[in-house]
Amino acid sequence: MKYSFMGKLGIGLMLLFLTVAAGCSSEDAGGSEVKTIKVANYFAEDHPQNVALREKFKPLVEEKSEGTLKVEIYPNSQLGAEQEFYDGVRNGTIEMGIPGMIMQSTIEKLAVPEWPFLFEDYEHVKRVFNGPIGDELVEDLESVHGVKALAWSANGFRMFSSNKTLNSIDDFDGLRLRMPNIPNYIELGQRLGANVTPLAISEVFTGLEQRVIDGQDNPIATTRASGWYEVQSDVLESNHMFSPNLYIINADFWNGLTPEQQEIVQEVSAISAAYEFELMEQSFEDDKKYLQEQGIQFTIPDDEFRQAMIDAVQPMYEDWNNEYDWAEDLVERIRAEAN
Repeated sequence: MKYSFMGKLGIGLMLLFLTVAAGCSSEDAGGSEVKTIKVANYFAEDHPQNVALREKFKPLVEEKSEGTLKVEIYPNSQLGAEQEFYDGVRNGTIEMGIPGMIMQSTIEKLAVPEWPFLFEDYEHVKRVFNGPIGDELVEDLESVHGVKALAWSANGFRMFSSNKTLNSIDDFDGLRLRMPNIPNYIELGQRLGANVTPLAISEVFTGLEQRVIDGQDNPIATTRASGWYEVQSDVLESNHMFSPNLYIINADFWNGLTPEQQEIVQEVSAISAAYEFELMEQSFEDDKKYLQEQGIQFTIPDDEFRQAMIDAVQPMYEDWNNEYDWAEDLVERIRAEAN
């Protein structure tokens, strides 16, 4: 049978279409359905969160599921800023995310991990989050927001960086301090004596450079990654707050997985999050050394200075105890895990 040029072109295009369609099939070679898990976060590609996702979560999920689960990682707010990708996980347009405690405004217990001077060190943090208290903190997340918590991971201990040395609590007096626009953070800065300015994190460098603000608070990994050391001189190792992150997954997507797939995702989330904790702890000394090489001076508060900061924020705990009938008991149980 002979075909005209247009007929041959039509057959060629049809074959090309069939080839592309076969490549986009949701079934693997064995005929099993392949489900894709998009994982969104706001961290830079070289941050421990994304290193752990690349080196642990993605390869282990794909290997253990024998190709029935595919993982795509979207770092650096590629699928939107924290609120946007969190909403995406809630409504199911994104399968997984790693937010901070952005949900605390409606799930009050998820504000507790960021209450000031609550955790002593990483071991204390891990004992709390990986035990019954960690489960208690997220127990309402699925029923209220439609997302399931899989594992706790670390953003890190927050420290104050500034354009002057902070040797005592008096040095906070009049300090123009950028804090996230979250009530607990703002009150913390104010009770230490600073003049608090809530700015978007994208505005911090310019604010420091133009002396609109004198300082900010974040884990030093962020201070390094954001280049703030170029416009600052000092870091106070205050460890005034620990910021965690959560591996979360859309509940409907989770319920659509097989029991075997659920077990794999749950197990590997724990492995990946534990690895991220390890990387965060290791990165602190590297980040500190790098910042010191850039001329940043580190100050470790003495016992008197640290106690003065703790005393200054104590009224916040008194307010929380009056507001929530569970607050005092929960805080006592968290602090008991330090021993």
